[in-house]
Amino acid sequence: MTDIASLLATLPNSATDNLTLIHAPSMAAQYHPTFPPHIPALIHGIDSAELFAKVQTLLLLVYPPDHTIEFVGEGATSTLLASLTTNRPADYPTSLYIPPLGANTSLEEFQELIAHLRAPDGCPWDREQTHQSLRRNLIEETYEVVDALDADDPAAMQEEFGDLMVQVALHAQIASEAGEFRMADVLNGIITKLIARHPHVFGEVELEDAEAVIANWENLKAAERKQKGTEKGLLDGVSAALPALSQAEAYTSRAARVGFEWPNIEGVLGDVAEEIQEFRAEAAGTPEQEAEFGDILFALVNLSRWLKIDAEAALRAANARFRKRFAFVEAGARAQGRPLSELTLDEMNALWEESKRQ
Repeated sequence: MTDIASLLATLPNSATDNLTLIHAPSMAAQYHPTFPPHIPALIHGIDSAELFAKVQTLLLLVYPPDHTIEFVGEGATSTLLASLTTNRPADYPTSLYIPPLGANTSLEEFQELIAHLRAPDGCPWDREQTHQSLRRNLIEETYEVVDALDADDPAAMQEEFGDLMVQVALHAQIASEAGEFRMADVLNGIITKLIARHPHVFGEVELEDAEAVIANWENLKAAERKQKGTEKGLLDGVSAALPALSQAEAYTSRAARVGFEWPNIEGVLGDVAEEIQEFRAEAAGTPEQEAEFGDILFALVNLSRWLKIDAEAALRAANARFRKRFAFVEAGARAQGRPLSELTLDEMNALWEESKRQ
């Protein structure tokens, strides 16, 4: 067994401050490191080249390839994380000292920052916030994440995911101060739920494909509702605050999971055609025509689900195309020194078609 005291004696005194000790074989059983990177770590018990490689793979999920790693023991040397397995010692077992990644790199520091902002010596604005006052912020930040996803912009995603995390952490801190729940409760709840809903990963259930996973997911959620004594329907869990297209997709998707579904896409296309026909049959401007128009949109969302097209994303992309092409028409009018309103419809259509060609 590794003599931890002897290993610690080889480290500088400053290196043992807030040091995390990790047993390499236990770490190798994980899929992601579970220790905070803003404090130093000592990984001991590495007794094979295979275990060495596994440790390196896990560390690379958190630390950059050029992070310096130190071999612990007599004649200790250091190497870059990327070169760890290449420069590994010939003798086993061995231990590694992982210097801190640096400030502002861990979830623990993030929670500390949010708590500080809410403290008496923190920020007046943050101290005033409540669950309800932050509702609008949460929605806005969520849509900014969607914008970054639609743009396929990793740099924007990184920034916007951070902004969204601020909202989650603020709500958890507010709840903790009110004695409602803590971040640990949030994490425990979602981790427990994910494990329970993935018996094919963490249990002995065997599921063949993603469709079987979804069907089993619905069965598990129904069992959970029954256990809680709630009589909620299958669609009750879909948020009323969702955008209408996303809500329609969620409704049709959930109904399909229990067999309420057209047998083929021809039926879906026929449903769209039928709804258009019913729309045409109603008098213009009547509530009945408005209802039929809604049915057309709902049927189109169902069609998009069959085609594996995200209706919300597809419409957002169409909006973006319209905005870009209309801006081209406006630019064309300016280039002619004319107000847009003076262009004829034919002239505007000509510019529109030119924008599509470009």
